Amino acid sequence: MENQKAVMNKVPTQEVQLKAMSGMPMLLLNIFGIVLSIVAFIVGVVYLDQESFVLGSILLGLSIFYWCVPLPLLFMGLKTIRPNEAMVMTLFGRYIGTLKGEGFYFVNPFTTAVPIPTSLASSENAPALEPETVAAKGGNNNQHRSSRKISLKTMALSNNKQKVNDRLGNPIIISIVVIWRVADTAKAMFDVDNFAEYLSIQCDSALRNIVRLYSYDAADNEDANERSLRGSSQEISNRLAEEIQSKVDVAGLEIMEARITHLAYAPEIAAAMLQRQQASAVVDARQLIVEGAVGMVEMALAKLSEQEIVELDDERKAAMVSNLMVVLCGNRDAQPIVNSGSLY
Repeated sequence: MENQKAVMNKVPTQEVQLKAMSGMPMLLLNIFGIVLSIVAFIVGVVYLDQESFVLGSILLGLSIFYWCVPLPLLFMGLKTIRPNEAMVMTLFGRYIGTLKGEGFYFVNPFTTAVPIPTSLASSENAPALEPETVAAKGGNNNQHRSSRKISLKTMALSNNKQKVNDRLGNPIIISIVVIWRVADTAKAMFDVDNFAEYLSIQCDSALRNIVRLYSYDAADNEDANERSLRGSSQEISNRLAEEIQSKVDVAGLEIMEARITHLAYAPEIAAAMLQRQQASAVVDARQLIVEGAVGMVEMALAKLSEQEIVELDDERKAAMVSNLMVVLCGNRDAQPIVNSGSLY
């Protein structure tokens, strides 16, 4: 119980930008030291030949010591950062800051960059990783060397299509794309195990939470003004981004945009829903045709009466209306019939 309370009350790690000096002076100093150590080694060998054993031994010892200790330490402190990259640095296990900003830097040689745990299988879902090395040729394909640089670029995460039930229980196939970036490197590295996988899982969870609140189409609802997945794309995108952002704040990630990339009925009901949409379209089309035909018949009768072309009684008007409606509402061309007699 106490452990659970400690985890809940844990203060998240805050990013601190590490201040580092330029690496060029230290590189030049190291090169000068290499040259000086080579000269000292040559002079020491010469003194040994001239029976100045003590001085020669001292020069040889200093030369060898420089190559064994100061030289590798100075090179270990040199770090190169490209644009939109960062390195999370620790000193004996304690977080001391994040090295950000493009340039060539020198840091404490005893500080180490935190490796980003990943594998070759999950590297496709972790585009923020900037691998420094490539796995050895012929090695294990299921392992991938850890990177020590984290990308700060804006990236896109596209999850696989998944089947989700909408508000009415209809199964639909949906997928989204999320535009994101790392905003806090310390939280991303220390507060979650793998921030890219964590983001992917939270995207799936948020998608299910949002989809179950909406129906696929407004035509599926009794209220035509109700929001739907197909008709309210901007509202859905905003709610998705807010939902995902609330989940990934602990990982130091910033969600810039989330949009639906695929939306369709599941295969088991797609055919039935297509027939329903076709029937609805046919009914709407017929309704429009009938409304237009009634207006045209009314206009025709009014014109005949206004211009006194012919006087029609109720029975003849009914016959004329019937014929006009058949011609105007029929889905085939009219076939005229010549009447040689009279209606009576």
